[in-house]
Amino acid sequence: MKKYPKKERQIKLQAAIEENPFTTDEQLAEKFDVSVQTIRLDRVALSIPELRERIKYVASENYADAVKSLPIDEVIGEIIDIQPGKSAISLFDVSPEHVFKRNKIARGHHLFAQANSLATAVIPNELALTTQSTVRFVRSVREGERVVAKAKVREKTDTRAITIVDIKSYVGDEIVLKGKFEMYHATEKSKKD
Repeated sequence: MKKYPKKERQIKLQAAIEENPFTTDEQLAEKFDVSVQTIRLDRVALSIPELRERIKYVASENYADAVKSLPIDEVIGEIIDIQPGKSAISLFDVSPEHVFKRNKIARGHHLFAQANSLATAVIPNELALTTQSTVRFVRSVREGERVVAKAKVREKTDTRAITIVDIKSYVGDEIVLKGKFEMYHATEKSKKD
């Protein structure tokens, strides 16, 4: 890979982040064949926020109005894509406050909360409540790992205002959690019952 002079690298860096705001400093360092620290210094010089702040900004700009069932800031993790009533994706970075101190393994309730809040967020109604869930933890998640949860609306039943949402959470390509969430949601018909 060609090494760029600082000014040219910063221009290309800015363009790369505008094209994909979810790219990590590590990915950028590899792309430009420089250290992660150099990328961080370039970002600071260009006033480009770190990945977590970019994700929050994109989510608030693009998805705040799409999520009707709860305030966007109550979603555990950062929503990066949502098609109300169909599918959604969120990211959750496991930090020291999310793990057991002795073994650095994530506490299960954080992974469940990400999955449950994503299942709630994908429901396009103002009221959505979990009536039942089945969750299987496939493998432990460790501090520093990023969990990507994907929700897919599988089934809707008009008679009881119940929607089934399947959740699969991944670290990289590896599934770490599988869940089925039965979501009650208020519709005009159910409000009259």
